[in-house]
Amino acid sequence: MAQTSPTTLQLIGQLGTIGMSFVFALAIGFGAGYWLDGVLGTKPWLAFIGFFLGFAAGVLNVYRVMQLANKK
Repeated sequence: MAQTSPTTLQLIGQLGTIGMSFVFALAIGFGAGYWLDGVLGTKPWLAFIGFFLGFAAGVLNVYRVMQLANKK
């Protein structure tokens, strides 16, 4: 069986978490916006803004991981 280097295993681990980190970014952004909507009484606007900020954070995270993968 071929031996894999630690950097290869680290890369596989990082690529494996892309989907989960994307969903967490969406959930955190939406959840924060939803909570602020309840506090400030601005439903549903801050939830929408939070969702899109979470989406942007998720895309940025995927971009960073893919740039790291391309370097290796």
